Amino acid sequence: MHPTPATHDVIIMGGGLAGLTLALQLKRRFGDIDVLVLERRSHPVPHATHKVGESSVEIGAHYFDTVLGLKQHLDEAQLRKFGFRFFFSEGRRDLDAVTEVGASRPLAIPSYQIDRGIFENHLAEVAAAQGVRFVDNALVRRMALDPSPQGLHRIEWTESGEPHAAQCRWMVDACGRAGLLKRQLGLVQPNDHQAHAVWFRIGNRLTLDDWGQDPAWRARCTPAARWLSTNHLVGAGYWVWLIPLASGSHSVGIVADPAFHPLERMDSFDKAMDWLAEHQPVLFDVLDGQRDKLQDFAFMRKFSYGCKQVFSGERWALTGEAGLFLDPFYSPGSDFIAMSNTFICDLIAHDRAGRSVQARAQLYDHIYHSFYDSTLALYQGQYGLFGDPEVLPVKVVWDYTYYWGVLSQLFFHERLTDVATLGNLREELQHCQQLNIAMQGFLRAWSSVSERRNPARMLDQAALPWFAELNASLRESPLPDAAAFQARLRQCVAQLRTLAHQIHRQALDQHPGLDDGALAALLDQPRPRTPIDRDAAPMLFEQLTAPAAMA
Repeated sequence: MHPTPATHDVIIMGGGLAGLTLALQLKRRFGDIDVLVLERRSHPVPHATHKVGESSVEIGAHYFDTVLGLKQHLDEAQLRKFGFRFFFSEGRRDLDAVTEVGASRPLAIPSYQIDRGIFENHLAEVAAAQGVRFVDNALVRRMALDPSPQGLHRIEWTESGEPHAAQCRWMVDACGRAGLLKRQLGLVQPNDHQAHAVWFRIGNRLTLDDWGQDPAWRARCTPAARWLSTNHLVGAGYWVWLIPLASGSHSVGIVADPAFHPLERMDSFDKAMDWLAEHQPVLFDVLDGQRDKLQDFAFMRKFSYGCKQVFSGERWALTGEAGLFLDPFYSPGSDFIAMSNTFICDLIAHDRAGRSVQARAQLYDHIYHSFYDSTLALYQGQYGLFGDPEVLPVKVVWDYTYYWGVLSQLFFHERLTDVATLGNLREELQHCQQLNIAMQGFLRAWSSVSERRNPARMLDQAALPWFAELNASLRESPLPDAAAFQARLRQCVAQLRTLAHQIHRQALDQHPGLDDGALAALLDQPRPRTPIDRDAAPMLFEQLTAPAAMA
């Protein structure tokens, strides 16, 4: 006769970034909750562990440092990020003589470059200290979900060959691309984003600030620490990431659309180096003498995918890469972990209070997929314009404004699970999604006729006052009053519409025959609660609004 297995409130399969942060969030919200985390790998994991997702942006950073209370660790054991930075350096060795997009000084809201090994080891220690039962070397063998209202899910695993079993009220899959629950439940859903990636780590700091000889170029940033940015070396159909890690290593990745750059040209380190010699020789020159410092290499064909469902009223959920994955261009991975974990915590809270979660789980699943669709539009079909020094800087400003003005407002002001407020703002949120999709198509059309001039200049995001102020607005305390938050979001939507109007006008001034049908129709809609300010001060980079000055 087998003994009755131990019963837990929540079992999380996967003790990586998504699973451990969920465990910590649950313990911070419910001190008495019983959480078991099963992790396949042995802990502690190596520093510079071979995972993507080292760069965080504002939502993910706020989730880590404020929601989870990990600011001291991030300040002391990780690197403060100097924003995103883009160089149009295709085929060039003179990094100081091309167009650069980035901030000359750090903006108000912090984000971090995260050494995943250091961070996940710390998360495991903190979770254990707070009462989470963390089991490493655990290989899940079998899961059985019980959908009945008072049923318990069952899981079986082995540790060093020894069988174990447990049961739980909630089952969460955070085991990454293995997607155990997703595959068992038939939830796999591909998308049409075909990009692939190769990446590796070099056991040395890549001091990008030394790659230019012009003293004025070096002095443009305060501090003179471009190397702390998530640096993008961009060209048509691809981008290369450079991300520093606190362990002293540097992460390098090539992400490309196979229609421009097939994976077969870069699926080994030697091939990747040959590719860099052709397309980014400035980076090739730096890496060529450091081949002996290579720490690892991996590649992934078609890394992006969706998922039919991530939250269920039958008390199961998926988070992180176990559910869906977008594209690393704007580093949204930790953002989507933050949002999915927040939805899961709220569902568990309602269940613990004895309320049905069927309708709420369905709503959260719809909202989360809406965020996924909106964010995927930033990347899907857009790789062709990544090498455009005139259009990509405009796209970057638009994409940031959409992110800070809509999604970040919901998260920072703690309205992600405020069903009533989301319902009151449904019309505005739907309009923003439509506007973003139309804008991405318009940017593609603009880039198809762009002259792609690439002078030596810095397009300084910190010099756009409204842009820096929008970032800083996230630092404000959460608005306690729903009406005040709704007014705040509508102001952001009006600002986004005004920016869309200015982008539309600038592109048509330069190219009068540009196809603008979908975007023009949305801008012509009378929307009294989110009006376009047609007399607003210019919101785009001055250097991009005066073509004659760039000749």
